[in-house]
Amino acid sequence: MSFERGGKTRRVEVKTMKRGVLSWGILVLLVLLVLLVVPGGVWGERHYFNDQKAPESLQDLANIQAAVQEILPKARAATICIELGPEKGSGTGVIVSAEGLVLTAAHVTGGVNKVLEARMEDGTVVPMRSLGLISTSDAAMAQLEGEGPFPFVEVEKLEQTRLGDWLMSLGHSGGFDEDRGLVVRLGRLVRIAQRTWQTDGTLIGGDSGGPLFDLHGRVVGIHSRVGQTKGENMSVPMHEFVENWEVMLEGEFVGEGPFAQRASGFLGVQLKDDEEKEEVLVEMVVPLSPAERGGVLAGDVILRIGEVEVETADGLREELGKLREGERVELTIRRQDDEQVVEVDLAGRD
Repeated sequence: MSFERGGKTRRVEVKTMKRGVLSWGILVLLVLLVLLVVPGGVWGERHYFNDQKAPESLQDLANIQAAVQEILPKARAATICIELGPEKGSGTGVIVSAEGLVLTAAHVTGGVNKVLEARMEDGTVVPMRSLGLISTSDAAMAQLEGEGPFPFVEVEKLEQTRLGDWLMSLGHSGGFDEDRGLVVRLGRLVRIAQRTWQTDGTLIGGDSGGPLFDLHGRVVGIHSRVGQTKGENMSVPMHEFVENWEVMLEGEFVGEGPFAQRASGFLGVQLKDDEEKEEVLVEMVVPLSPAERGGVLAGDVILRIGEVEVETADGLREELGKLREGERVELTIRRQDDEQVVEVDLAGRD
């Protein structure tokens, strides 16, 4: 098109611009219509059946079932079995980040900075370390140590759940069973207290630490304990986690029970006395232990714990017995001819 016909060209550009604006306007209207028509939309507005005293028709029941079926695959993939050892049984937890952050119960992890094992839905075992906990409310965090990304679910942080809402419970009831899989329970929220929610879903041993979901698939609570009857079950509401998120991420042990008790400090080394030099040699470092995480190596000589001189292995154990899990200590070590200080966050001794 020649320069002389530029006026016509400008008119075409104006028409094209108008068509573009019109197209965007239609697109916005279509998106708004979808949000109004599709149950839940992208913001997950409230399900109508939560406000019914009881389902009023077969269609209401079908809608509740459809909501559960929609959220279940993702919820199952993110719910793990936490294995505590042959004499301690197991609990449940839920992954809430692609990096492997886990929410569970304090009485399940039993302490901070402890080495645990998580079993995924398909049976894969992933090493896990406990982070912080709130011993007065039964909230706890842990961190998967394997290679991610991991399947995860969202946390409901806006406190939109109300009394009477339908909720879904997941857990490894009685322990991991690959043939059976996770156990799904549906119930309603029947009581709300500051640090505890009560539902009428049935829970048993092994479900502790498992997730309580709203029917948009968001975690709203963590199973804490079973009531006097199996139809009365207590959960830690998500606001207790949100309010203490940072201190738990930092591995702090908060409070003095009743759901977890501080144990004496555990370092995770095998020691040998050098009686001639009156020194303590590290013979072996337990994998994933506080000592390994702090940088202690086999062959190191431990000279001091804090300001206390270390001359024997028993002396070091005595000093550790005065400390509690979650405490951070400075170890002065000698590695070859180099003296250095390392910081170690102690775990609890079982």
